[in-house]
Amino acid sequence: MRLAAFLSLAVAAAAVNVSNSDPFEQWHGPKAGDVRGPCPFLNTFANHGFLPRTGKYITLDDLTNGLFNAVNFDANISAFLFDFAISTNPEPNSTWFSLDHLTRHNVLEHDASLSRVDAFHGHADIFNQEAFDETRSHWGDIVNVESGAAAIVARMKTCKSTNPQYSLSQLGEAFILGETAAFISILGDAEALTVEKTRVEYLFQNERLPTELGWKRPEAQFTTDILVRNLQAVAVEYQKRLNSTVLRKRGVDYAERLMDGRARVL
Repeated sequence: MRLAAFLSLAVAAAAVNVSNSDPFEQWHGPKAGDVRGPCPFLNTFANHGFLPRTGKYITLDDLTNGLFNAVNFDANISAFLFDFAISTNPEPNSTWFSLDHLTRHNVLEHDASLSRVDAFHGHADIFNQEAFDETRSHWGDIVNVESGAAAIVARMKTCKSTNPQYSLSQLGEAFILGETAAFISILGDAEALTVEKTRVEYLFQNERLPTELGWKRPEAQFTTDILVRNLQAVAVEYQKRLNSTVLRKRGVDYAERLMDGRARVL
């Protein structure tokens, strides 16, 4: 009897230890001295421990392994993102970056963020509820490329009218579209290009993966081809909504802009 009780306790303890070692369940926000940046996803991965919890000294291996383990990104996308990220490190010839480096204005950080104020108004590394409330007001219960594009254009119009120093490079514009394509694909259905609004709200507002809402790491790997395809789907809807009297209308090959931008930083 005592042996059976002991074995039951041992099994229960082992189960607790397994649960406690699961990074999807191991979340805590930044501590004093830790840094975070303008990207809700990278902040989230650091909060879960998929990236260094300090947010500092992130290498290519850190990023590649972290994004694979967290959301099943292939190595090519991680290398692509890393090349942009290290360009924000003020140290020459660096082989790492920290999340706060990404707040350098008009490198990767850009005006018209979905969840941050423009650099003219404050710190882009801090979540802003008012900005995000405007964004999500354009989403239905299911976010798709149409409502995603509508939110982007709305934020651009607001920021252009309230920020006397508003600017958005072609690369920044491509990143905005890519960010929306990515959150729909990662948190929802990368083929149908739909995602539950509650999942997106949960991640943006908590910088935590929405496992409590039923989300699981995608089984299908997220590749460059999927990113380009889904970015262009968002771009088509985005172009339909641009008002040429307020926002400058540009071409639609945003994927090419990202590749050109990457070549410039290498």
